[in-house]
Amino acid sequence: MKLLIVEDDHEIQESIMAYLAPEGYLCEQAYNFSCASDKIESFGYDCLLIDINLPDGSGLDLIKQAKRLKKPSGIIVITARDAIIDRVKALEFGADDYLVKPFNLAELNARIKSLIRRMHFQGSNFITQGDLQIFPDSFQVLVKGQPLELTKKEFELLLFFVSNAGRVIAKESLAGQLWGDDTDLSYSFDFVYAQIKNLRKKLKEKGAKDYIKTIYGVGYKFETE
Repeated sequence: MKLLIVEDDHEIQESIMAYLAPEGYLCEQAYNFSCASDKIESFGYDCLLIDINLPDGSGLDLIKQAKRLKKPSGIIVITARDAIIDRVKALEFGADDYLVKPFNLAELNARIKSLIRRMHFQGSNFITQGDLQIFPDSFQVLVKGQPLELTKKEFELLLFFVSNAGRVIAKESLAGQLWGDDTDLSYSFDFVYAQIKNLRKKLKEKGAKDYIKTIYGVGYKFETE
């Protein structure tokens, strides 16, 4: 799952990154309003963590921007402002959750997972698509009840496909989901093709159908029908 952390305090930013990255999240950073606005405009994220007080703007305007663009991102406000009026305003603008500093990183992680479950998986701890059962919290996949061993990137790719089942996904979106800010370092889309090829092969070896359809000239679509 891909996150954007919008926080001007470098120490808080780094502590959040250090905790969440080992949990399997692909984390991108923005230290000010301008950078965050550009990223929200250009890229997609599963969840936005937004501080309200930024040096060059308000996090509330970032929430409004994400909603205006109809970005399918969950939004959690992380801020020192704990007045009821601030909470109400953020939630009315479209935030899904509100966490007051200082907060426990384990609680933040739990809230992110809960929000993503509500958004993509109807609140369930696992997803069922065709012959597949996927457990995002434990990074496990079952094919017809049998465990499927995947690399971290292959798991992220499968989860992204399942979260967007039925939608055509451009290869640019897949590259961004897998590498985030390091997308340019992948040099070409050969890495995306290789990951998809490996994932398809492993699914086929376990007896699953080929759910990943190639839409030539556009990208890919995950379909179970």
